Amino acid sequence: MEMNYVLDTLFALFAMTLIIFMVPGFAMLEAGLVRTKNVTSVLTTNVMIYAVASMAFLLVGYTLAFGSWENASMSIYAAFLFQMAFVGKTVNIMSGGVSERTRIIPLTFFTVIMAAIIYPLVVNATWGTNLLSDTIFDISAMHDLAGCTVIHSTGAWALLAAILIIGPRRGRYGQDGKIRVIPASNIPLVVLGALLLWIGWFGFNGGSVGSISSKENADLVALTIMNTNTGGLSGALMVGVIMYIQYKRFDITMVLNGALGGLVSVTAGADMFDMYAPIYIGAIGGAIVVYGVAMFDKLRLDDPVGALSVHLLNGIWGTIAVALFADASMWDQVKGVLIVGAFAFSTSF
Repeated sequence: MEMNYVLDTLFALFAMTLIIFMVPGFAMLEAGLVRTKNVTSVLTTNVMIYAVASMAFLLVGYTLAFGSWENASMSIYAAFLFQMAFVGKTVNIMSGGVSERTRIIPLTFFTVIMAAIIYPLVVNATWGTNLLSDTIFDISAMHDLAGCTVIHSTGAWALLAAILIIGPRRGRYGQDGKIRVIPASNIPLVVLGALLLWIGWFGFNGGSVGSISSKENADLVALTIMNTNTGGLSGALMVGVIMYIQYKRFDITMVLNGALGGLVSVTAGADMFDMYAPIYIGAIGGAIVVYGVAMFDKLRLDDPVGALSVHLLNGIWGTIAVALFADASMWDQVKGVLIVGAFAFSTSF
C-alpha cells in the first residue's frame, strides 16, 4: 500500500537522523577523553570519517553489500541513507581507540577501505546478498538486529589490529609495569557525547526493525527501543555499583562506558528479548566494561576511550546473549562471531 510505503520511508529517514546524532556523539566523547592538545585533531578526524566513509559507501560499498538499490517497501534513497548512517560507526570505533597516535591522511585511507570493502563484505554475508551462501562459511542465520557483530565487533577488531601495530601512547606504560593515568581533558564533553550516542541508539536499533507501518511492527519497534534503553540503564547502574564497592567513589567516565556497553550488549537481540532480559544482559555488559578495561591495560593495549571493552567484548557478548535469552541457535551466533572476527581482524591488520 502507498501509505505503508510513505510511513516506512519516513521512519527510515527519522531513524537515520537519530543515528547521525552519533557522529557528534563520538566526536564529543573522544574530544573530552583526550588531552587538550589533541582535541582539534580528534574533531577533524571525526568529521572526515563521516564524509569519506559516507561517500565511499555511496560510490562502492552499498552495491557491494546489497547487490542493487531496489527496494519495494520504501524509497530507495531512504533505504540507502539508513544504511549509510551505520558505516562510519565502524571507523569511529577504531579511530577513538587509537586517539593521540594517528594522522588524518593515513586514517582517511583506511576509512575508504573499511567503508568500501571490509564493512560491505561483512554486511553482504549477514544482511545483504550473501556471497557465502551454500558454503561452510554461510553466517546469514546469525541473528544480529543492528550490528553487535556486523558493526561493533567489526570496528573493534580493526581497532585491535591498529593498536597491535601502532602501540601505546608515549609514557602510558612505565618500565616498572605501572600504568600512567592520562586524565580526560573535558568531562562535560564526555557526558554530552555519551548521551548523544545513547539517543542515537534508538534509531540504530529501532530503525533496524525495518518497518513501522503495521500495528505489529509498531509494537516491535517500541519494544526494541525500550529494550535498548533498558540495556543502557542497567549497564550504567552495574558499573556504578562496582565502582563504589571497589573504590568507594563513582567514576563518571566508567559509568558512561558501562551504559554504552549495556547498549551494545542488547543491539543484536533487542527485537527478540522480553522486557526484562535486557536488565541482566546490560548489567553483564557493564561488568564486562569494568574488567575489560583493566584487562586490556594489563596487556598494555592502550585504548583511551575503552572501545575494545565496550564494542569488542560486548559485541561478542551481545551476539551470544541472543542464543541465551531468545530463540536463536548458539552455533549460528558463535559461528558468526568467529568468521566475522577472523575476516575483520586479518583484513584490517
